[in-house]
Amino acid sequence: MLFVAVFLIGILPLIVYSLVISSNLKTYFKESKEKELLYEANKVAVSIQKNNYLFDNKLRGQFIEEIDQKSEEEGFRIIVVDSLGVAVADTNRSAVGKMCVVPEILVALDGKDDANLRESEGVVYASAYIENDFSQKTGVVLLVMSFDEVNSLLEELNHNWLTVTVIISVILVFIAFFITQAIFVPLNNILTTIQRISNGQLHNRLEVQGHNELSQVADAINIMTQQLEHVDTARAEFVSNVSHELKTPLSSIKVLSESLLLQEDMPVEMYREFMQDINSEVDRMTNIINDLLSLVKLDYREEGVLNIEDTDLSELVASIVKRINPLAAKKNIGLFLDNNKDVMIEADGMKLTLALSNLVENAVKYTPDGGTVTVTVDADHQNAYFTVKDTGIGISPEEQTKIFNRFYRVDKTRDRETGGTGLGLAITHSTVMMHNGSIKVVSAEGEGAAFIVRLPIKYQGVRANES
Repeated sequence: MLFVAVFLIGILPLIVYSLVISSNLKTYFKESKEKELLYEANKVAVSIQKNNYLFDNKLRGQFIEEIDQKSEEEGFRIIVVDSLGVAVADTNRSAVGKMCVVPEILVALDGKDDANLRESEGVVYASAYIENDFSQKTGVVLLVMSFDEVNSLLEELNHNWLTVTVIISVILVFIAFFITQAIFVPLNNILTTIQRISNGQLHNRLEVQGHNELSQVADAINIMTQQLEHVDTARAEFVSNVSHELKTPLSSIKVLSESLLLQEDMPVEMYREFMQDINSEVDRMTNIINDLLSLVKLDYREEGVLNIEDTDLSELVASIVKRINPLAAKKNIGLFLDNNKDVMIEADGMKLTLALSNLVENAVKYTPDGGTVTVTVDADHQNAYFTVKDTGIGISPEEQTKIFNRFYRVDKTRDRETGGTGLGLAITHSTVMMHNGSIKVVSAEGEGAAFIVRLPIKYQGVRANES
């Protein structure tokens, strides 16, 4: 295919160009010779007419001498015929006294000069009429000149063009070969790797060489494959985590229920205690399932729709702080709201409330008794900013890249005690991303943490009423 492309794009136009040039050159030389010879024929005709060579026999010798000299100098044959077409002079002497029936002579006798190349004979004919003082056609001058010299020149040019064409064609073939090695071989490797990846072999990587476009494509495919591998690993971990999270309360329920079934005459207080424990585990399973359903909805975005409306972010955050304040008061934690200005944004208020509540609740949960949690709302002309800063246990740099993963816990024991599912930050992250915002954490172990959420004031995306 590449050779065909090179032939059609490179070699074929060159061949066509060569043929066109050759044809144009031949036409040019033909017309030039015809004009040149016709001009010379007219000069001879004017000389004959001026000196009255046809009718003055005394000047016949001078006339013959002049045309012989002209013929020798210019390299063409001169034939002069009278009004009847009989040759009265011929520099070759072979046509004298004979009738010359040549189309160019007939045309000239009819009052028109004519010149033509006869390719079959390889000669150019040019005729010019001779007339007397009464404008009567008294004869014709016919010049005959060989075209072989021009043909030889054209053949040499064609030969040179052919040589150049062959050389360029060979160069193009070599270029095509190197292009094949430089482009198509790597492309085939990329295609093979992509096919392996599509078959599930996500460990495959492309060798990146150089800094050209293909290396950039290979690098992008490697990054994509690495991300797919991470997604596949995360999926497996997610399934494992879901199984583990659901298995724990189920195991507790089974143990408690078996204890109730196996022990006879158990006091009512113990029944009540066991049933309360079972109820707590059921609530825990319900919370896990609800959070999972929330994540599924966020992942699929209900086909990408959000109930976007004008939302008073300042009022929304104030209501969150008010609701969580009793939980902070139990731990003697100071929960403060720093609301610098009234901020209105376009957002899904319900989903955003859940997302921001998770951040405030986590800050309270992970802050020791007597600490502080500060919530800040601010904005510029394009974005709104929501910040939660606590004096809690902090997050190490290694864990900061993982905290938005599903079921990931910074302190698993503590999180179970507080009843968390490890899905809150994942829900928050997905919700913020849906709003085309961003979330980042600034923290160090033992120094508390600050979560900063950026939300665009004007939402750019699919709305519920547009789906």
